[in-house]
Amino acid sequence: MKQIIFQQFLEKKKQGKKSFAVLIDPDKVTAAKIVALVELAVTAKVDYFFVGGSLVISSHLDECIQQIKASCSIPVILFPGSPSQVSPFADALLYLSLISGRNPELLIGQHVISAPFVRKSGLEIMPTGYMVIDGGAPTTVSYISNASPIPADKNEIAMCTAMAGEMLGMKLIYMDAGSGAKTPITEAMISKVSNCIEIPLIVGGGITTPEKAYLNCKAGADIIVVGNAIEKDSHLITEMAAAIHSIAVTA
Repeated sequence: MKQIIFQQFLEKKKQGKKSFAVLIDPDKVTAAKIVALVELAVTAKVDYFFVGGSLVISSHLDECIQQIKASCSIPVILFPGSPSQVSPFADALLYLSLISGRNPELLIGQHVISAPFVRKSGLEIMPTGYMVIDGGAPTTVSYISNASPIPADKNEIAMCTAMAGEMLGMKLIYMDAGSGAKTPITEAMISKVSNCIEIPLIVGGGITTPEKAYLNCKAGADIIVVGNAIEKDSHLITEMAAAIHSIAVTA
């Protein structure tokens, strides 16, 4: 099974090089909006597009990805909220297991159902330990998952959860405070988790300023994901990218 993008993640982590992923929810973009986002992303040297959402109700997932791919060479990675959010036009898929919750359907149940379709898609599959952190407000992901998020001040729980995910064979850990979180994940929690795992760490949810993105990287995040803030102000892409890419690469 191909591992092109995952190997990129590993190499960048080894070098201390931080990455910026723009999250696009197909329900919230028009064709014209995609064109504008892609133009800004190319200019800002965005590393990845994540496409998906907790509740994708539109039917143009394929069209959204094809439009992105036709306009740039930035890799497109699926960030699915359900087994139906699979498109062969993407480059890779975050195969999410909600390790922070206790809902068996999102730990393994839906994966059993989706496995044949995912395998047939030909996508690069990246097993991802998905950890939802309390962002101070109810989120779609917490409602849909029917699982309580990890409390924002319980750094040790987050650390042990991430360690368990890595030892179970997950290739990535994704900490998410949820779209539109009032309070993003603290640097203290990010640092605690980063220091206890060797696999790449993705952080998203409630990151609304370049300063916060920068501090998250300094704390140990390898990939920063921003979606909601960019939906409100797409020109944040340039400032976010500059902040994230300003982190010095390890010699």
